[in-house]
Amino acid sequence: METIKTQDKIKKNKEFKKLGFTYLETAEIVVHLNTLLANYQVHYNKLRNFHWNVEGPEFFELHEEFENEYNTVKENIDIVAERIRVFGIKPNFTLKKTLELSEIKETERNVSAIEMVREILKDFEILHENMMSALGASLDIGDIATEQILTDFLRALEKRNWMFTSYLK
Repeated sequence: METIKTQDKIKKNKEFKKLGFTYLETAEIVVHLNTLLANYQVHYNKLRNFHWNVEGPEFFELHEEFENEYNTVKENIDIVAERIRVFGIKPNFTLKKTLELSEIKETERNVSAIEMVREILKDFEILHENMMSALGASLDIGDIATEQILTDFLRALEKRNWMFTSYLK
């Protein structure tokens, strides 16, 4: 549904250029960034919930790591939303729209500390795939600014994935 609205807006503004790119050229990037934004927002909420509710021998370590993670995600959410604005689109996200668009799902049951880490790793896979798709779209039109943003996100995500994966071993 979000894709259709974005495409309709693009059709109306075919001639509009923002920083040398037309709406048509940036449409695919914006769709991927909107999905990334939705995924990040659900992931952020999940991290906050895990931070507050982790228990057991892993409490001190994971409580702090979940906080580190959600602080990074909070910054990335802002960067993604502002990048969408650069292309002349407003990222108008309600909670309902966010949950509909996000591939990351909320955890609706109580889970152990180790299950929390496994959930975060599943989210990382979705975020990674989403970032790679957006990166491909940005490379297709030569948008090196979005490419750089996503490359930085990917580098950090891959490192955190390695760390959380190592934690489980």
